[in-house]
Order: sequence, then C-alpha cells, then structure tokens
Amino acid sequence: MIPEECRQSRFRASSRSGLLCHIHSPIHSEPFSDRYMLSPGHELGRGKFAVVKKCVEKETGKEFAAKFMRKRRRGQDCRMEIIHEIAVLELAHSCPWVINLHEVYENASEMILLLEYAAGGEIFNQCVADREEAFKEKDVQRLMRQILEGISFLHKNNIVHLDLKPQNILLTSESPIGDIKVVDFGLSRIVNSNEDLREIMGTPEYVAPEILNYEPISTATDMWSIGVLAYVMLTGTSPFLGDDKQQTFLNISQLNVSYCEEDFDTISYSAVDFIKTLLVKEPELRTTAEDALHHSWLSQGDILNLSCLQSTVKMPAIVAEEEDSSSGICADVDDHDKSDLEGETVTEELIVMASYTLGQCRQSENEKQTEPKSVSKRFKFEEPLLQEIAGEFIY
Repeated sequence: MIPEECRQSRFRASSRSGLLCHIHSPIHSEPFSDRYMLSPGHELGRGKFAVVKKCVEKETGKEFAAKFMRKRRRGQDCRMEIIHEIAVLELAHSCPWVINLHEVYENASEMILLLEYAAGGEIFNQCVADREEAFKEKDVQRLMRQILEGISFLHKNNIVHLDLKPQNILLTSESPIGDIKVVDFGLSRIVNSNEDLREIMGTPEYVAPEILNYEPISTATDMWSIGVLAYVMLTGTSPFLGDDKQQTFLNISQLNVSYCEEDFDTISYSAVDFIKTLLVKEPELRTTAEDALHHSWLSQGDILNLSCLQSTVKMPAIVAEEEDSSSGICADVDDHDKSDLEGETVTEELIVMASYTLGQCRQSENEKQTEPKSVSKRFKFEEPLLQEIAGEFIY
C-alpha cells in the first residue's frame, strides 16, 4: 500500500529531494508466478540490489523483462526509491523512446517491475565491435535523434536521467538495428527552478563537471552525457577514460578530450561539431535537447564527407583549468567513494537502483576480444558513483 501522504499529487516530492512518490499503477500482491513464467537461462542482468530476467506471460505468450528489486538495502527501507522509478516510467508512458512499464508486483522483500522486452539488448555491443560491425554514422544519426527526442520529453517534464550511457540505451532489435529504448531511472530526479539539487551520482566516464564540483544539477547535466555517448557511438572509444577514477575525473574537469584523426578519420565534421556543442564545461552554454535536434548534423539528410576533416580535427582540443582546483575535486569524490564503502551515512542519499539493461554482463568477454592497442580507451563501464558492487554482473 502506498503511503496516504503520497496520494495527493503526482508531482509531489518525497522527503528525499527530487523524488516522486505517487503512482497510478496497481501493485499486485498475488504471486508473480501465477501469471508469468521465467525463461530458463535468460537472466538479462544482475546488480547488488536487483536482477532482471526474461519472462513470458502465460495467458498471451508475450515476452517481458522482469526486474526484481530489493526493497531493503544497506539496512535502509528503499521502497520509495522504487516508487519514484515507477512514477517516472508512468509519466513517460506516451514517449516511444522510453521503456514501457507493463505491471508491478510486490512481496515481502521485493518489488517486481514488468517491463517491455527489448530484444536487441544494449548498444554496448555495437560500441565495442570492430569497425565493420560497429555503428555507421548514419545509424548513429538516426539513433541519436531518438535519444534526444526521448530526453527532450523527459526534460520538458522536469526529469533528469543522470546516468545516460551505452548500458542504458537498449535496441528493439539487433539486426537490422532497431529503435532505441531509454532505461534505468534509478538515479533520475525531478528538478525545478525553486530548489538546487546537488548530488554526487552517475557513472565515472559519463558524469558532467558540475557533478564533480558538487554544483547544481540541471537538464544540462544529461546533455554532457549525451555528448560523451555520441563520441562513444561514433568512435568506439571513451573520451575521458583514464587509468583510474581520479584520472578520469581530472580529464573531465579539465576537458581533456581529443578529436584525433585516428578516431575521427571517417566521421563528418558536422558530427564533431555536434559533440563540441555538448562537451562544454559551463552547463548554461551547452545546447539543449530540443536545440540539439535542430543541429545541422541531425537535420541533414545525408552525411557530408568533408575533405577538410583531417586538418580540422586531428589536433587534440584541450581546455585546462587550474590543476590544484581539479585535483581537489577528484580528491573529494574519492573521499565520498571511500565513505560509501565504509557504510557512512552519506550513502543514504545516494542509493542506486539496478536497471533493466545488460550493461556490463559481457564486459570480461569483450575485454578478451578487444585489440590491445585500443584497451586504453575502451570502456571500463565502472559502477555508478557511491554504489557498492557485488558479484560478477552489474548494470
């Protein structure tokens, strides 16, 4: 039963800043197994607090993804975080680019979200594939339009995702390449102009500078992550990845990003310009989701093969900030990470829920297949900040 105080308004936040606490979906208490059958050997992903399994509705034979989410984590009742995720999915039900919520079940220890099954899996596979099998620029154009339309819808409803990355973008089919579905709203928050939202959250390679600086979060925070995502989808490399978290954070805070010829030799200048409008340190100067949809790269019908690309983008574009300040930022984040592992109270405000996505499930397998020369910039897909990870699979 949902607390009575949360039934008054759909957009009323809970005691934890940025969370919704009212849902319309009925929560079924009867056994999940009465209506659904789990598909043997089809575990789609596993995290510390959740597991996602493929299942079939007995009556219709329709496939779904069942997301089993523990209500109690680190000794804390986290039911309201799950309610928030359900509320966001409900709010976005009319958006074709957000995963659809079918039903919700609850038992004594967990809640079960029945989600649309995206047969193509996450875009991770294409991002790390050899060039012959990787996304073509035209593929990325089409998928990026869909991603931006989905994020624009969320932003118009004052929702920020805060964990946009290849693991959290699924495909409806793998071959031919289907449409996208944005998933995992466990870190999402409601933002408004009347209250600053400041939290250390996200996945290291994709977090915006303002996250590291503990500055207010806004819709622009998602746009930085989309810039990183576009870079990754086009080149198969991670622009800010360092040897460790601290180096990655330093690269982000100093905007150490390269548009070298080796990575961009087949990419149009218009695509590079699109990325540059997003990887801007000052949030207020980044393009919005709506404006990004009107960028020349996405509005043009055909990809321009500009001969001037090599001379334009082969030199690294680096903007350096004061070293002492950046080092301080990284040290602060490491301190937060350390306190999480020690179970300090700061984690109460930063509990992360598992997502419906395959994520890192095949990381070790892909690392074995990756060419040694590209390992340094390939994905590590580290866990979201301040999340404890247990087991081989995280997502």
